[in-house]
Amino acid sequence: MPNGELIARLFRYGVSGGLSALTHFGAGLAGVRLLGLAPVVASGLGFAASVVVSYVLQRAWVFRSSRRHGVAGPRFLAVTGMAFSLNTAVLWVGSSVLHGPYVVVQAVAIVLIPLLNYAVNSRWTFTA
Repeated sequence: MPNGELIARLFRYGVSGGLSALTHFGAGLAGVRLLGLAPVVASGLGFAASVVVSYVLQRAWVFRSSRRHGVAGPRFLAVTGMAFSLNTAVLWVGSSVLHGPYVVVQAVAIVLIPLLNYAVNSRWTFTA
């Protein structure tokens, strides 16, 4: 892939991640403020909504994939589950084992995990 195309794809990936994060936050906030849901429940619903937004944007816009939903969808969910598990492991090792400050440990995870997600989704989830 030419450098210009890669940069454009990475830009789209960043935008889709930002929109996914806004969906998570916005839906969670609406759940708490408008529906009176408990914060954990509202955040869980916001997370679920953000996964849908992320999948749709990544399949159609970021990677411009024609892979069938029946194949790409389960793969995307597997990558998302892996990312959640990796985030948990990084936070546990960094904060509980190494006793690092939360902000630093979470920052490492926030940089590491999207890079890994991009690599796996671009090579496995959305390739035809």
